Amino acid sequence: MTADKPLRADAQRKREALLATAREVFDAGGFFDLRFDDFARMAGVGTGTLYRHFPTREALAEAVYHGEVATLCDLARQLQATLPAAEALAAFLRGMVDHIAAHEGLARTLATLWADRSGTLAEGGRALEQAVTDLVAAAVRDGTVRDDVDAGAVMMALHGIGAAHDRPGWRAEADDVITLVLDGLRRPR
Repeated sequence: MTADKPLRADAQRKREALLATAREVFDAGGFFDLRFDDFARMAGVGTGTLYRHFPTREALAEAVYHGEVATLCDLARQLQATLPAAEALAAFLRGMVDHIAAHEGLARTLATLWADRSGTLAEGGRALEQAVTDLVAAAVRDGTVRDDVDAGAVMMALHGIGAAHDRPGWRAEADDVITLVLDGLRRPR
């Protein structure tokens, strides 16, 4: 499969089935409990199809990760296009907490797989930071957010939320951190 040649419809369906299966396994936290070939069986495709699309376990994980990043970046653009800037930023940050909560198995799996391959995660991190930067910049332009705090500080808060996901009461605390970040970003009246 090459980047400039689109997949046939049946090949695209099989690729999507593999990715959906991998997401489910990641979310359940069972990624390392399965043989790599088991992903093909669970997705209802042949092992040749699995290896043609994803020659390694890491390639499959990377594709899932890039899909999740693309989904979040699309959400940021959609919110920015449909809501006032400050509301879009708040909805995105709260959406990030929802996403982390819904996909904590994926986060653990990726952290384990890429402990020494930070470049793959960094690429996705840059895309997410750009999405946050765009949301913050729009809120600064419309005067609802301070202009002396940049998106890097917001990203640090999101990283902290993600890193603390094993804490008891994580969800309530994560929501509180987002409230603190939003209150801290609000332009004084």
